[in-house]
Amino acid sequence: MRHVMLTAALVAILPILSASMAASQDRGPVTNLPLPRFVSMKTSEGYVRRGPSRTHRIDWIFKQPNIPLEITAEHGHWRRVRDRDGAGGWMHYSLLSGARTVLVEQDMLQLRKQPDPKAPIVAQLELGVVARIRECSAQWCRLAVAGYKGWAPKSALWGVKPGEILD
Repeated sequence: MRHVMLTAALVAILPILSASMAASQDRGPVTNLPLPRFVSMKTSEGYVRRGPSRTHRIDWIFKQPNIPLEITAEHGHWRRVRDRDGAGGWMHYSLLSGARTVLVEQDMLQLRKQPDPKAPIVAQLELGVVARIRECSAQWCRLAVAGYKGWAPKSALWGVKPGEILD
């Protein structure tokens, strides 16, 4: 009886595990890069369209250069993106950059000299500041913004996945 219950539990869980593993290994059909993934906006203005072509209606315009965006799908030269608030649509790939940036999600975030909560403070960053990523360990990212360089906890940033390591 115990063996039958264990087998039934495994049969019930297997599709969930398979779907989870497949989702974590998704790749873009155009670039073969992981999906989802983070990029930044290359230009100071970028049209966000309802669908993946210039004939689709423009829903809005992103107007902040270097803002981090998350690519969730690919179609030809088009990428479906979303911002921190979940707003998004389709953008032409030429408007996007592989240069990684993050959005500060904590007001007066302390940028530290080393990846240690006791390290000296280099600067404080306001909520909504966009900073360039220099590198990330499992818990911290080294950022550059307005001439300052330092480390911030990854949990206070949007534009980098938890546990993502960047050199």
